[in-house]
Amino acid sequence: MITLTGNSLTLAEMKEVLFHGQKVQASEESIKAAAKSREAIERIVSEERVIYGITTGFGKFSDVLIDKGNVEDLQLNLIRSHACGVGEPFPEVVSKAMVLLRANALLKGYSGIRPRVIEMLLELVNKDIIPVIPQQGSLGASGDLAPLSHLALVLIGEGEVYYKGERMEAGEALRQEGLPPITLEAKEGLALINGTQAMTAMGVVGYLEAEQLAYESELIASMTIEGLNGIIDAFAEEIQVARGYKQQIDTAARIRSYLSDSLLTTQQGELRVQDAYSLRCIPQVHGASWQALDYVKEKLEIEINAATDNPLIFDDGQMVISGGNFHGQPIALAMDFMKIAVAELANISERRIERLVNPQLNDLPPFLSPQPGLQSGAMIMQYAAASLVSENKTLAHPASVDSIPSSANQEDHVSMGTIAARHAYQIIQNARRVLAIEMICAMQAVEYRGIEKMAVQTKKFFKKGREQVAPINKDRIFSNDIEKLAEWLKTLEFTQFSHNFSFEK
Repeated sequence: MITLTGNSLTLAEMKEVLFHGQKVQASEESIKAAAKSREAIERIVSEERVIYGITTGFGKFSDVLIDKGNVEDLQLNLIRSHACGVGEPFPEVVSKAMVLLRANALLKGYSGIRPRVIEMLLELVNKDIIPVIPQQGSLGASGDLAPLSHLALVLIGEGEVYYKGERMEAGEALRQEGLPPITLEAKEGLALINGTQAMTAMGVVGYLEAEQLAYESELIASMTIEGLNGIIDAFAEEIQVARGYKQQIDTAARIRSYLSDSLLTTQQGELRVQDAYSLRCIPQVHGASWQALDYVKEKLEIEINAATDNPLIFDDGQMVISGGNFHGQPIALAMDFMKIAVAELANISERRIERLVNPQLNDLPPFLSPQPGLQSGAMIMQYAAASLVSENKTLAHPASVDSIPSSANQEDHVSMGTIAARHAYQIIQNARRVLAIEMICAMQAVEYRGIEKMAVQTKKFFKKGREQVAPINKDRIFSNDIEKLAEWLKTLEFTQFSHNFSFEK
């Protein structure tokens, strides 16, 4: 059981909840903090103080005062009117992350929401009642209003959910679990939808997959080095330390560890003096992507514990301040950075694929074909990889540099962070398929070289890979192989022991 405080949630804990079925609960202290801020809201309503979103309308309607007899209608109308997301739903794991993150933010005690509402969110997480939330429609400022409104609908028994393997009306799922819908009171609708949880949830899931893929890319690249009799000298520690980047040093160390007992690598001058950049510069390129991913991780671990709604309540309600913590710019920039970092892992992988299949660049059978000419072998797999990396270059265009004013120009600068996070996730899926293609080609190449000469670590990885994809003994529908291997790569778990990594299903 993971205890939420509003301040201490980690990406590792999120991974346990999202992928390993761990349950969550709120700490007693955080529930007390939420209750205290709720008392402040009730005083504000009873005193008829003019506070944005509590006794006024929203956005451009912030100057419209709301009678205290209409505060419940105000919150209900807010949720229904703002639930205008469009397009395909977010993956279920992302929607679950969204619910978890919203609960954690509300537990900080700055939002004025009843503990009962937070507890309902935790029930959704623990019982796997997952809101159906359309992906498109958020500007990433004023919070992820449209996506979070679809989340909030579930609490009032409206909208749709995924439950027990089915997509159904939210009210029916709540009925089956014996959970009565909630009637939202003053500020609660606003507290539920003012936040960056859509972009952050998408970012967390994307980061966890990207981190996994980055480790896999090094092991796959190591197998390619063996398949091409690559020069191991370029990975010497002295070279990496001379430049000074920790991530570059660590990447080279892991590759040296993977290949330490390989009989397929060569020394400089043994077959050739230098390798092409896609082999020789793996520590520099992959290391730079790790630098970006480390930045992304840092920002996500701040954001998942951040108060991002508006207004925020301080000093037992003596201060209720309207600000802009809902603005998604920090995550928007981080997601754009992650897009570039992962796209580059795919870019250099595609160049390694070319070196594996191009007979002008190696001494392997042309296109790794068992019968060159009669059978095309891996020729068109390289085309597929080239197409994917080209698509990634379009997706990697920064979303955060765009802004379109909304709410009659009251909200005149927005982050587009949710678009950035969604595109980052698409890039990760594309990159995984590129790396699956590289692995298929690398496995074929090392078979030509001699599996018995492989390093222990890469041979272990090779054997696991061969359980998924057979050798290319004749042409077949390679699309199936690519998808199967990519899905397998997605399910792997890497466990770090110093610079050595073991993997298990």
